[in-house]
Amino acid sequence: MENISNNTEIKNKKIKLDFKDSKYATGRRKKSIARVWVKKGSGNIYVNGLVLKDYFKRPTHQLLVSRPLEVSKVSTNYDIKCSVKGGGMSGQAGAIILGISRALVNHDNGLKKILKKEKLTTRDSRTVERKKYGHRKARRSFQFSKR
Repeated sequence: MENISNNTEIKNKKIKLDFKDSKYATGRRKKSIARVWVKKGSGNIYVNGLVLKDYFKRPTHQLLVSRPLEVSKVSTNYDIKCSVKGGGMSGQAGAIILGISRALVNHDNGLKKILKKEKLTTRDSRTVERKKYGHRKARRSFQFSKR
């Protein structure tokens, strides 16, 4: 039983990373803010000190986060370190995508055309609509009884 707990501690242990001489960018989505550093490397992605697969459990989120690298065909050329906070997992994944795209453009301006064509450099401005008074939610009204 101790082996299982020791393995999970080792697996989820935060990794110290040296990202000197790297390019920095910020990405935002809903309530999430991601700070991203990109440098030449072997294609590793770290989120909040954890490997991508340990932080994002859903395969769809893992694919989304690595999409800017695959689109620009540089998935094995750069190491990426992300620090993300706020929001949920989908919002954090979206913020990281924008941060990676912006950092890649800062590092190599030739990738801008490719990433812009796939709409990865544009911030998704959709957020939660505010609740209005006299309504149950943003648009949902209270149940109306005629009689």
